[in-house]
Amino acid sequence: MLSSLMSYSPSVDSKTENPDELIATGVLASLQNFIRKCIVAVLSYGPMPKHIAFIMDGNRRYAKFRSIQEGSGHRVGFSALIASLLYCYEMGVKYITVYAFSIDNFKRDPTEVKSLMELMEEKINELLENRNVINKVNCKINFWGNLDMLSEPVRVAAEKLMASTAENTGLVFSVCMPYNSTSEIVNAVNKVCAERRDILQREDADSVANNGVHSDISVPDLDRHMYSAGCPDPDIVIRTSGETRLSNFLLWQTTFSHLQNPDPLWPEFSFKHLVWAILQYQRVHPYIEQSRNMAKKQL
Repeated sequence: MLSSLMSYSPSVDSKTENPDELIATGVLASLQNFIRKCIVAVLSYGPMPKHIAFIMDGNRRYAKFRSIQEGSGHRVGFSALIASLLYCYEMGVKYITVYAFSIDNFKRDPTEVKSLMELMEEKINELLENRNVINKVNCKINFWGNLDMLSEPVRVAAEKLMASTAENTGLVFSVCMPYNSTSEIVNAVNKVCAERRDILQREDADSVANNGVHSDISVPDLDRHMYSAGCPDPDIVIRTSGETRLSNFLLWQTTFSHLQNPDPLWPEFSFKHLVWAILQYQRVHPYIEQSRNMAKKQL
């Protein structure tokens, strides 16, 4: 019963429902919200993650298992993403990052890639036009990756959405597309090298020495030029569908992240799965903090 209340999502059509059914639906929705708030309040007594990253795996399998059109799985997945975004906001999670499209996904069938690009454009434009979700959580949206690889309509829409939310101070939602971690690291190295070349060109050898500019590249140098600069490392990385691979996602940032691989496909991921993920994190939090502190002492 509790599980059904936690996952209940009412859809009411006032033209077809009679008044008694509308009242019952409203009561059930209120009860659902009350139970969810109680669960969040209990969770908050333990250590809460600041940053959760999701590898949204299983959209195509969801469509295949239900014998529905392949693109429909991604549409249901988008609904699951918005729901998870709102649940995380209620729980006080400040940063959410999702792996939306890998650079390697361009190797898929061109028809599928074209369909995904069209869906991305559609959903980004929906967020631009209907800002209810963005305004509710005062959301700042980032796109991490090589945007030049996207089709022009998708790239333009993504840039508009980033610009329109840049001043928001609430939840920070980062969408990795098209992205992989090795590309991010190479990009950061290239930026550090370009930065050093610019300094060397502006200054003569003596002033370079006085300013402490060295040829060695440090970890903080790379951190400054990662797409994730300014965001804390993920506390939890969740890959749905039971897969245990990171698939080249945030390799630089996940040294001390708690990796989880729940069985549900991404469109099936719900509030109860998110609650369980946080409980699992709270259970291992002392060990993670101990490992992180030991690593700091060794620097």
